[in-house]
Amino acid sequence: MNDNPTDKKVGSPTVENENSENQTEEKTNQEEGCKNDEKQANEAEGPPAKKKCTETCAPKTVVQEKVEEKSIDRLIEDELKELGDKNKRRFLSLDSGCNGVAFIQMRKIDGDPCPKDIVQHIMTSAASTRKHMSRFIIRMLPIEVACYASEEEISRAIAPVVEKYFPVDTQDPLKFAVMYEARANSGIDRMKIINSVAKSVPGPHKVDLGNPDKTIVVEIVKTVCLIGVIEKYKELSKYNLRQLTSSKQ
Repeated sequence: MNDNPTDKKVGSPTVENENSENQTEEKTNQEEGCKNDEKQANEAEGPPAKKKCTETCAPKTVVQEKVEEKSIDRLIEDELKELGDKNKRRFLSLDSGCNGVAFIQMRKIDGDPCPKDIVQHIMTSAASTRKHMSRFIIRMLPIEVACYASEEEISRAIAPVVEKYFPVDTQDPLKFAVMYEARANSGIDRMKIINSVAKSVPGPHKVDLGNPDKTIVVEIVKTVCLIGVIEKYKELSKYNLRQLTSSKQ
């Protein structure tokens, strides 16, 4: 009697342990199966997600590049339009009608240096550095007024220039000279023009051809007379860039 219950008691736990191990193995297999399924699902879903990101990001980059290209093109178009408008150009090249002579018209803006100051700065810099900034330019002369090449018109046009640089009421009179040159025009008397310009300068100031403080430039090109006033004409090699930057200077 006692043997049977003992066998039952001994035998029953043995049966339960085997069932638990089988259940554990089944759970483990199920968990591993789930992990494998999730891994496979992730691997299966991975490439499409990456592809999707690439597809969504690529158009944005292309759109940005197109926007940048359009903006650059628009800026270039605006700049070309501004250059095409002669009224907005700072410097404008005019046909002088004479070979070897170029006339650059400057649009004056309040507060900016005048042509005289610009040209003198260029000459002074060239004299100090001995470097020629252009192989095509020989001389540069600043011009302030232009008129028809006749004695009467020249006398009328030079009046405001003389008033500006040679004031009557001054305690420091200046010495001046007249530099005259004519191109493609042989119908004007050289000495009449020089004497007319010299007489337009008021009395306190005197003519000095050897060492003038200021030089009045009178350039005649065909039927146009160009008038300007410059300083240090001889010291700066008569505003000749080639002579000014030569090694012999």
